[in-house]
Amino acid sequence: MAVFEENPDQITKADIIVGIPSYNEGEAIGNTTVQVAKGLKEYFGELSSVIINCDNHSADGTKDAFFSAPSEVPKIYISTPPDVRGKGQNLKNLFEKTRELQAKAVVVIEADIKNVAPYWVKNLGEPLLKGAGYTSPLYVRHKYEATLTNSIIYPLTRCLYGRRVRQPNAGDFGFKGELVDAFLDSSHWTDSVQQFGVDIWATTVALNSRVPIVLSILGCPKVHRTKDPYAHLSVTFHQIVGTIFDLMKVYEKFWTRVKWSKPCGLYGTDMQDVESPIPVEVNTARLHERFLQGFDKHHTAWESIYDQTVHHKLQEIRGLGLQHFSIPAQTWAKILFDSAVAYQSMNADQRRNLLDALLPIYIGKVLSFVKKTERMSVQQAEEYVENECTVFEENKPYLMSKWQ
Repeated sequence: MAVFEENPDQITKADIIVGIPSYNEGEAIGNTTVQVAKGLKEYFGELSSVIINCDNHSADGTKDAFFSAPSEVPKIYISTPPDVRGKGQNLKNLFEKTRELQAKAVVVIEADIKNVAPYWVKNLGEPLLKGAGYTSPLYVRHKYEATLTNSIIYPLTRCLYGRRVRQPNAGDFGFKGELVDAFLDSSHWTDSVQQFGVDIWATTVALNSRVPIVLSILGCPKVHRTKDPYAHLSVTFHQIVGTIFDLMKVYEKFWTRVKWSKPCGLYGTDMQDVESPIPVEVNTARLHERFLQGFDKHHTAWESIYDQTVHHKLQEIRGLGLQHFSIPAQTWAKILFDSAVAYQSMNADQRRNLLDALLPIYIGKVLSFVKKTERMSVQQAEEYVENECTVFEENKPYLMSKWQ
């Protein structure tokens, strides 16, 4: 349970909750709270509702900004101890509070979204009251945004568990109240899940709980405060990809029986206004340089981890040069499959080394994607991603032969 709680309205039960995880979001959380409150009042006014700020004991006035935000909806603040960080820790506190309040539906919205709007609460929450078990958002995204999702998270999750959850690592989502039992009873609460791994963990738990999953169209890009996408790449890569590989062992009885994927239900298809994504600049020379540096540093590890044909292909790719650089989808799928299999038999240090070695190949895959799609529209690039996912599914027997 959270070590600290403020519940000024003494709320003991709620039909619907919106949780806002935070750590030092004093500048942003006020607007997010106002928009969430409007959404709850406008679309769920007949239900008892509450907004919960699940915080990491922020020192920048986050709690005060949260409570100061104008709202007709009651608010609760809960926090981890001062020395405990991580979104996963915040969500665990939210899950426990959800169980206590016996909520029917819960929506999670990140604190720092500049363009969050009241209808986000509706689109993520309403399907849960109509039979869905889990809602995952569909944002409008530039083709070079969310490259980790495009290259690894979506293809692997879709191939393994058989559902086309396009943005399974999204920080905003919704879940039916009953699903908290699956979350809280999970034995797989690793350090990574307590940090950046929690979003893909939550989606994977939902997939394996066999609940109906709905993709909620939000119709606009998700605008955060400006961040350097490579500032914490190594940490996020390790935690997210490591979590995916960890969960493959946990849920192997399920995914080894899945052969092909199926689409999920859609909500919000009647939206009229769809915004254009924000442009994303990519330095292809820098990506190529990082791949080459990775080859020089890790090629011995690659030779021991990957199938001989895959390692030969990587040597060939190294010699292509920037102009003709390309990593074929089948090669990429086998690299991830081989990595996942090798990961299972390794100790913690070996797993870190494996993910270190995989990172520059992922960067190379991003470069390959950029070069293949540079003349494509956003829609054409989306179709390209879907085709690559089909290649993953077609090559799943390769994974099965290595796994068994």
